[in-house]
Amino acid sequence: MSEIIIPGGGGGDSADDTPKIHVDSDWKAEAQAERDRLDAQAEEKTAASGGSPGGMPPANFQTLWSELASQAYVFLGAIPDPKTGQAIVAPEYAKHYIDLLGVLAEKTQGNLSDEESEEFQNVLVELRQVFVRVAGYVAAEMSKKDAAGEQPAPDA
Repeated sequence: MSEIIIPGGGGGDSADDTPKIHVDSDWKAEAQAERDRLDAQAEEKTAASGGSPGGMPPANFQTLWSELASQAYVFLGAIPDPKTGQAIVAPEYAKHYIDLLGVLAEKTQGNLSDEESEEFQNVLVELRQVFVRVAGYVAAEMSKKDAAGEQPAPDA
């Protein structure tokens, strides 16, 4: 089980008041495996296309949606903050990136190769499933805190 910090969800001034959610790490392993797969595919395509100067990935459709998907995974707690090592769980931010990917899927419908479309849709479905699980964990944790009479910290 992992410890996840929810930004703005603490009940007091001390660090001990920060809410902690214990989450089954299966979804994290799934999300990390998907991210690793995407990274490997991006590396293959970068190597095949020569990439951009300075080691930047190529400016293509896959890089665009991979960047957005990575941000969603960060806010779903699948990728820990490199500075603190803590997972960041901010469902509202993750939803924003998932919604952006949904807009991108809608606007590119019929303009992608079958392979691009399938890969993109698979990642979008996976992100939505992970979001539902994480949002459920967060809601359950907040309900427990409400039942215990703890007050959420005001947003700064």
